[in-house]
Amino acid sequence: MVSCSKEDDEIYFSKANEVVVEKNSYSPLETEILNLINNHRKTLNLSTLNTLNFVSGVANGHTNYMISKGEVNHDNFSQRSQTLITMTNAKNVGENVAFGYNSAQGVVNGWLNSSSHKSIIENPSFTHFGISTESDGQGRNYFTHLFISK
Repeated sequence: MVSCSKEDDEIYFSKANEVVVEKNSYSPLETEILNLINNHRKTLNLSTLNTLNFVSGVANGHTNYMISKGEVNHDNFSQRSQTLITMTNAKNVGENVAFGYNSAQGVVNGWLNSSSHKSIIENPSFTHFGISTESDGQGRNYFTHLFISK
């Protein structure tokens, strides 16, 4: 991985050529997803997760990659994971992706109805998360939700 200094507008490039720009604002859809996940965790007496803008920037790089490929995938997850370990001192990284949902509740329900996605959401070791939701040229939503343990 190659990184630029903070003086270079906080832009990083992963080995997968996914551009990472630290995310400083969240859409209403993204904010609702983060709140729904934390509310779900509260119902299970799990700690709520803190948003980390760098994690959201990494998520955004992957969301844009999926849009460019026209498919939902976990391509290059090991590189994203290593980027987060290096840049945030993460001990563990998890990722949920999705495609096509039109609402925060819809995508969260989709993840919770999948045992593998649900296990990431409900992992008690995670402490922080980041989100990215973008639409392609046809208005279809792509989602990348990353979780880390610090």
